[in-house]
Amino acid sequence: GTGQPGSQWAGDVREGDNLFTECVVALDVDTGKLKWYFQFTPHDVRDWDALEMPVLVDAPFRGQPRKLLVQANRNGYYYVLDRTNGQFLLGTPFVSRLSWSSGLSPEGRPILIPGTDPSVQGSKTCPSTMGATNWPSPAYSPDTGYFYFMAQEGCSINFRVSDKPGAGGGYIRSPHEGEEWQFFLRALDATTGKKVWEYRHVGSMRYGPGVLSTAGGLVFAGEHKGLLSAVDARTGKPLWHFNTGALITSGPISYSIDGQQFVAIVSGASVLAFALPDSAAK
Repeated sequence: GTGQPGSQWAGDVREGDNLFTECVVALDVDTGKLKWYFQFTPHDVRDWDALEMPVLVDAPFRGQPRKLLVQANRNGYYYVLDRTNGQFLLGTPFVSRLSWSSGLSPEGRPILIPGTDPSVQGSKTCPSTMGATNWPSPAYSPDTGYFYFMAQEGCSINFRVSDKPGAGGGYIRSPHEGEEWQFFLRALDATTGKKVWEYRHVGSMRYGPGVLSTAGGLVFAGEHKGLLSAVDARTGKPLWHFNTGALITSGPISYSIDGQQFVAIVSGASVLAFALPDSAAK
């Protein structure tokens, strides 16, 4: 994925779609030549870069086997593409409030709502400029067919510093609206984008840690307050948690040593590893 067009979010001085920003691009691994691209947010004015991790999924789509690429984007839409050619197949909101766009065109282009761009007076944007999700990695389970990721529900008020001609387009600031942002570990059906379950995390976070799904039917994720949790991959039911005592911003990993499975996480300046006791593992 590629980032936003520039540090000056206001777009007056960069007309058009600002092509190849806010895109997922596919390159020929041998030559580096562009094979295809898909732009999620043309002419971005809200800092919604497309750096969220795309996931490759082989699954039936509308009755036909397809090689898919799926992504939950910061702009609040979940996308399904054909990864062989970049064809847009599906896009659907995954947050409850989406104030800037009324939907997507048949080609996947956002249908903008007039009057929602940042202004001198301030314009409410949902999701916020922090995004409906962010950089930490999501997960996919071929056993459940679900896509797991961190979703953030919240809005912001976006201001232009200057509206005077020749001011370079100005910058945008996004102070909090005064409402609590809510953060969820969320599961979507990977091929339809429909929400299956969600598990709310305590408090709110700016970015949120990554997610791990396992063949044992578990999903692991951390919280900024230091809690590492495991939930049922099919239902989202909480099964286990551990307070690490420090900030968690990374994703957990799983590995095996001598036949024993471990789950590890970075918390603060420490690496913690967990495993079932020998008696339980047997």
